[in-house]
Amino acid sequence: MRIALLTTGGTIAMRASDKGGQLGAPPPFIDMLARTLPEVEVTLVPVLSRPSAGFSIADIAAIAKAAETAAASHDGVVITHGTDVLEETAFALELLTRTDTPIVLTGAMRLANQPSADGDANLIAACRVAGSAAARGKGVLVVFDDEIHWAPLAKKRHAFRTHAFSSEPFGPIGWVAEGRVRFTLTPEKRLPHLTWGGRETVVAILEAGPGLEPQLIKNFPPCDALVLALPGVGHVADTVPALLEAMPMPVIFASRTGAGETLTRSYGYAGGEMDLIARGLIPAGPLDARRARMALAILLSNGAGKEDIRVFFAGL
Repeated sequence: MRIALLTTGGTIAMRASDKGGQLGAPPPFIDMLARTLPEVEVTLVPVLSRPSAGFSIADIAAIAKAAETAAASHDGVVITHGTDVLEETAFALELLTRTDTPIVLTGAMRLANQPSADGDANLIAACRVAGSAAARGKGVLVVFDDEIHWAPLAKKRHAFRTHAFSSEPFGPIGWVAEGRVRFTLTPEKRLPHLTWGGRETVVAILEAGPGLEPQLIKNFPPCDALVLALPGVGHVADTVPALLEAMPMPVIFASRTGAGETLTRSYGYAGGEMDLIARGLIPAGPLDARRARMALAILLSNGAGKEDIRVFFAGL
């Protein structure tokens, strides 16, 4: 069995020092996997070596390209990645790649030389999943703490615990136990396939709560698109809808609740989702603000217009 191991940096590749966690020489992943999974032939493919919070959308697109290239000649692909923005990369890869070969992201919450470091265990489990016939065709996956998550649902839900990732409110779609890979759920469909056009854009997120100040909207800096994270199913104070309508860039609104989706025909008062849609704002549907931002950046990289954006979100 042949597994391509794409490395991008992150805690899994860091060691503790008197200056805190630092990236250094590449960790001995290959030697460790050779000892624990002798039946697996691992090819190391360095892609990046940085903390993931510093990744650009172009960096994430490069990871997607490297993963799809590796998938063509291997039985599975594993990507080691910093956990800070792992959920965004995983979601973007689900949009940007199309292959039945399993693509699995993993990482670590503890540095390699800290007590109870979790990186090796996560990497071993990820390799088992990537090499499993049961994982074929299920899309991009995230493996952490022996749980298997579908990329569009996986979220980092704790800042520092080893059990940091969740697919709330649905739960993982499988797990690894005693070296066996078991799936109990299968995604109904893949997300729409997008391509990276190479044009880097600025997409901002603004979270709104009680009393969103009109002057904030009036003085909002120029950008290519704006994502609003709104209370409930997509509602905002009645003092700003007209200002949002007048903004020159596409404005998408998502729910900030973490579950469910934006509605389209339940609340018609000023600032309700029906009012916002009538003013030209675009509901993000089931995507939260972070995922909506990633999708927008990819769409805009190809020069997508407002109607293209509307069609994409309506089709989710």
